[in-house]
Amino acid sequence: MARSRKTKSKESNTADVGFEQQLWTAANALRGNVDAAEYKNVVLGLIFLKYLSDSFDQRYQELVAEDEGFEEDRDFYLEENVFYVPEAARWSHIAAEAHAPEIGQVIDEAMRAIERENDSLKDVLPKNYARPELDKRRLGEVVDLFTNVQMADGENEKDLLGRVYEYCLSQFASLEGKNAGEFYTPSCIVRTLVEIIQPFHGRVYDPCCGSGGMFVQSAKFVESHGGNVVRDITVFGQESNANTWKLAKMNLGIRGIEADLGTYADTFTNDQHRNEKFDFILANPPFNMSNWGGEALREDVRWKYGAPPVGNANFAWMQHMIWHLNGRGRLGLVLANGSLSSQQSGEGDIRANIVKDDLVEGIVALPDKLFYGTGIPACLWIIDKDKKNRAEEAGKVLFVDARELGKMVTRRLRELQDDDVAKIAGAFDAFRKGELEEEKGFSAAASLDDIDKQDYILTPGRYVGIADEEDDGEPFDEKMKRLTGELSKCFEESNRLQEEIKKNLEAIGYGM
Repeated sequence: MARSRKTKSKESNTADVGFEQQLWTAANALRGNVDAAEYKNVVLGLIFLKYLSDSFDQRYQELVAEDEGFEEDRDFYLEENVFYVPEAARWSHIAAEAHAPEIGQVIDEAMRAIERENDSLKDVLPKNYARPELDKRRLGEVVDLFTNVQMADGENEKDLLGRVYEYCLSQFASLEGKNAGEFYTPSCIVRTLVEIIQPFHGRVYDPCCGSGGMFVQSAKFVESHGGNVVRDITVFGQESNANTWKLAKMNLGIRGIEADLGTYADTFTNDQHRNEKFDFILANPPFNMSNWGGEALREDVRWKYGAPPVGNANFAWMQHMIWHLNGRGRLGLVLANGSLSSQQSGEGDIRANIVKDDLVEGIVALPDKLFYGTGIPACLWIIDKDKKNRAEEAGKVLFVDARELGKMVTRRLRELQDDDVAKIAGAFDAFRKGELEEEKGFSAAASLDDIDKQDYILTPGRYVGIADEEDDGEPFDEKMKRLTGELSKCFEESNRLQEEIKKNLEAIGYGM
């Protein structure tokens, strides 16, 4: 199942942008006093409108060239998975009105017209561009910027607009801080999960899909390994927040990814895919969610390994996903580090039962500062229903301590780089082949007996040990003389400063 790894440098760092940064700067200036959480729908909706219009125009020109008179027939667009865009909603019309005082109304009406023609977009698109808070002059400038997009050689506009959408999502996540987790998982974490899980053929599911990042990266994985997204994967998801659900619909639409997202609803109480089983599940559920309705779900069929505590949904999410895996399914999810060691409210027993059933393929401890607005340490759980049937992995768990990986890209944000992602995923590749070369301080395989001796605590540091320090070549006796000499000088300086402080205090009448 392992495949050669290909990672595009374009994906390695959110700072690696061109047109995205240009558009974001212009669009952010348009925001004015509008709250970022509300404004993101304005910007992302405009990107989606441009994508719809461009996709329609490409198909329109093909039909004109065929000279059969079908260029205004909706069916000839739908058969190619292209949304039909009525004339008043086409970008050429919007661009012509960019500097009219009514540009906000023009865009709102374009959104309404598209929804009328495409049932799957009903109540999805934002229609708030006429609001007084939006500077119409700047709105026209953003429209101009889209109109004058210059493609890089060999780059297609769908890919560029997809990157712009993803970049803007990350920037809004940065602005919204702690609330960002509701709609955005940093792309480096998603790429790490995807490279480990390898969703190449089958049904992919995310029960808390946010803006759809797991699906976008899964599609990229398929494409980078020579696959066809439409043929090789089918996508299913659920999201409880209505606005975030709309973001996901647009994010997937701009990538040409068909997905069954049901309607926005709570996953625990209104599972939109209740009877479905999946090959791959990738998710970043809310950390330590306390208000999840657990009181009414104590006897739920999903709790095979124990009823999760009503005050923390971590193991409710995990068991929901395990229940939705088919017999060979693989699951990757992001959870708070507490899930690795907590013994409260039966969590330790649930964790032990999952390990004893030989479902846990691996655990990855992540570096800090990967998430916007939260310092909660996180980890990756990799679960595989078929692992116990593979001799190389049966009865063993791979532990990876990746806390020292990553690069600080701002004062507050760290990102895993391409080499980091490849190193983590490569450990899983080697483990699956029975070729793992354990690295002290980074990776180790532990037996279920070893884990039992640790009381089923899964913190990777307990198993991988501490990395050996490199020998600097300095003889021990010489190093000790040097260090004790430096320490003596520090003590002397400390004593001098202490005396200086005493004199200063005495001078103002506060002797010690």
